[in-house]
Amino acid sequence: MRKRKVSLQTKILGLVLLLSFLIIGALSGYFMVLEQRQIEQQEGRLALNIAKTVAAMPAVVRAFQSKDPSKTIQPLAEKIRKETGAEFIVVGNREGIRYSHPLPGRIGKKMVGGDNERAILKGESYISSAKGSLGPSLRGKTPVRDRDGNIIGIVSVGFMLSDVNRQTNIHMMKVAGVALLAFFGAIIGSVLLARDIRKDTMGLEPFEIASLYKEKRAILHAVKEGIIAVDREGFVTTMNQPAKKMLHIDGSVRRTKIDKLIPASIFYAVLKSGKPQKDREMVWKDRTLIVNSTPILNERGKVQGAVASFRDRSEIERMANTLSEVRQYSEDLRAQSHEYANKLHVLSGLLQLGAYEDAIEFIREETASLKNQHARVFEKIKDMKVQAVLLGKLGKASEKKIHFDIDPNSSLERLPKQIDVMRLIVMLGNLLDNAFEAAGKTDHPTVLFFATDMGDDIVFEISDNGPGMEEAVLAHIFERGFSTKTKETNRGFGLSNAAHAVSELGGFIEVHSHPGEGTVFTVYLPKREGVDS
Repeated sequence: MRKRKVSLQTKILGLVLLLSFLIIGALSGYFMVLEQRQIEQQEGRLALNIAKTVAAMPAVVRAFQSKDPSKTIQPLAEKIRKETGAEFIVVGNREGIRYSHPLPGRIGKKMVGGDNERAILKGESYISSAKGSLGPSLRGKTPVRDRDGNIIGIVSVGFMLSDVNRQTNIHMMKVAGVALLAFFGAIIGSVLLARDIRKDTMGLEPFEIASLYKEKRAILHAVKEGIIAVDREGFVTTMNQPAKKMLHIDGSVRRTKIDKLIPASIFYAVLKSGKPQKDREMVWKDRTLIVNSTPILNERGKVQGAVASFRDRSEIERMANTLSEVRQYSEDLRAQSHEYANKLHVLSGLLQLGAYEDAIEFIREETASLKNQHARVFEKIKDMKVQAVLLGKLGKASEKKIHFDIDPNSSLERLPKQIDVMRLIVMLGNLLDNAFEAAGKTDHPTVLFFATDMGDDIVFEISDNGPGMEEAVLAHIFERGFSTKTKETNRGFGLSNAAHAVSELGGFIEVHSHPGEGTVFTVYLPKREGVDS
């Protein structure tokens, strides 16, 4: 016969109720005992304080020297008893003969209880519990002393134990009521907890969850795409074998921070925005990966993690890079050829007009200008990749009538091998094009390029004298598709691509801009591979 499985909700409900019953019961018993002791101590201290007050009264002490002490002491003791609510105030001599009692008929008789010795013989003040003539009581006893300090009698003040117990029972009933309310609260809480857990598990029982987990593992390792899941803090929760193979990762990476394994900007963008990232490129070692990431949302729509899939697109990326490089150089050469064609037309016109001296002067000016530009590039910039980009942009700037200059303080040696040429072209090309476009809006457009490799970072700085940008605009300039110009197709990707290239190279960009004061882009790239700027 198949064993019937108890539901998770029933198990939780039973366990919580059992624990609640045991804990509430233990606490209630403890508080009841504690409350009883406190009441007894409180009543005992009250009785002792009353006894000390009566014993110290001069009228009581003087009465002991009179022929009939009870005549003075009895009415005084009864008055105090009624005011304080004590059950009895008994004053007696050293032999225990009463001078006062709530029942006048017992005055003159010996005190009952057998607990006077400590007060009469040792002079102590104390609390005791004994059975007297009125029944079991809680008593405060203290000696009566004359002016010389000699013990001449005793004062006993008491409260009936039945009254103390009655008061204790009232407090215990309150504790029991609170305990009962707490237990009913525990019942309601356990029911709600069980329902909430069942809701969190989507109504699935543990064995069903285990089965789904096994299925998920099988699916993760069956697909060819790499899959990584992280929680909202960026810790890896799942990584399948294809992902480990693509990213050259060995061993378990569970609960490892994702940014310790790969560039994690895509994951953090999804975790922050709660929006999917589609077909984003990520360069990792010798591979180019196409990444699609999506947030993991809870039932309230809050982001609780992200999952990303990886596809290896290294070959396609290399072809696209080659095409992009050719297209970039082609565009810059077209600009140069167009500029030279214009200058040749001017020279041809001067020769046809017979203005030979003007023609010679024109040639000298152009030659000097080119020598100055090229000398600055080759003298200050030693890296051929950066030289090629700058020479192309010099032609483009000349065509657009933009004064483009290399800062004389520049000093750049050959770049490290890990700086990919395509990322460099994308970064510098887009930043320079953006500067040209911004400077072109002014009457005297000027763009200045600075580069240095002094220190731990390689620094590129591109400044323009364009109209500048508001602080609100600066916060969005690197967002894909954002543009300060009118909405047109293929706008708003240059700076986004540049920022992405810088990120892939392990660096970062700073922007400083104010309306009417131009814009400065500063790029920091680490010299050593694997070192963050």
